[in-house]
Amino acid sequence: MAQARQVATRVEFYLKLEVTLKKISKNKAIHKVKPEGVEVWYYLFPEYQIHYNEQLPHTTQQWHFHKKIHESLFVFEGELEAYWEENGDKKSQTLKAGDLVETGNLNHTFENKSDKVAKFFVLKQVLSGEDKSEIFLRDKYKEKK
Repeated sequence: MAQARQVATRVEFYLKLEVTLKKISKNKAIHKVKPEGVEVWYYLFPEYQIHYNEQLPHTTQQWHFHKKIHESLFVFEGELEAYWEENGDKKSQTLKAGDLVETGNLNHTFENKSDKVAKFFVLKQVLSGEDKSEIFLRDKYKEKK
């Protein structure tokens, strides 16, 4: 019975989704300039957030962690040094254009050691733990003519 209610709730949710293509211009995003040298445009949605970031040269973000948010960061221009704490040890790894990192719930920060602006997207989600791999693989259809 509970499973049937979950399915019904999901169906109702998907029926409420807009069936139009929706463009959100950069000037409509929430824009903030953080004191540590990161400019962020926030694109906020009920189930996820996308942040477009530009981190100035020779700057470091504040150390932080998330208890419930799953954060994925994709670098598309420049380089960042990722730092995190794991089991009491501080670790680091260089991220280059095309690299993606998931932070988990570890305390972390990112530093731009270069002389150029680093540009990256952050995808933030609160995950349910449900494996949705099959949906991603199969939910694409050709238009019937």
